[in-house]
Amino acid sequence: MAPRGKQKVASSKGDTVQPANPQPPDWPPLAPLVPQEHLSIETVVPGQILVIRNIFTSTLCRNFVSFLSSLPLITTPGKPKRGEATRVNDRFQIDDPNFAKMLWARSGMQYLVSSFGDQAVFGGTVLGLNPNIRIYRYRPGQFFDKHYDESNKLHFGEEKLPAKTTWTLLIYLTTCEGGETAFYPEALKKGERSPEPIVVELETGMALLHKHGDDCLLHEGKEVRKGEKWVLRSDLVVQR
Repeated sequence: MAPRGKQKVASSKGDTVQPANPQPPDWPPLAPLVPQEHLSIETVVPGQILVIRNIFTSTLCRNFVSFLSSLPLITTPGKPKRGEATRVNDRFQIDDPNFAKMLWARSGMQYLVSSFGDQAVFGGTVLGLNPNIRIYRYRPGQFFDKHYDESNKLHFGEEKLPAKTTWTLLIYLTTCEGGETAFYPEALKKGERSPEPIVVELETGMALLHKHGDDCLLHEGKEVRKGEKWVLRSDLVVQR
């Protein structure tokens, strides 16, 4: 369970910056893609961290970055709100159920999650991806300090099913120097030394899934030293 009283950033509640135009953008086609049967979920830490390599092809990543560069990104303020971690990046946020549904179905994410051996790890019946889509760009000197991602309640789909988010989804669209996502497990017993950090290196087109909410690991997006780090963000949504 995430320790109380430390810096937290909500999985959706904390991303409150809205674009000037509330209309969803005309996203690039989700093509070309690797056939879903050629993809797999790899476990980094059981029940906590999973990765899917090549969920976006390098060509698709380039097309998305070219398109996303034209969006009205907003730079986060350097001074965080009380109780929030310091985050310095450029971002865009939009509610787009159609894009979330398309990303879930066409990328292979639905196939992989539904066929994953331990369904209980996701915290319930997975309905799809959070329609709250976020784009992050980190330039040299930008970072996301240590924090926890909170679960967010919502009503999902046309049926407005009571739902909540349980896992953060990050799709890395570029690589750069720095910018790794580092996780900090706690010691199992009081007085014991904490385990070494778990560092997930950036890979173009790779999806990182990590559990959030009460069981979220403390983590950070390390400072970018050279180049740009582009990330497409959503969350797994389960019925509650």
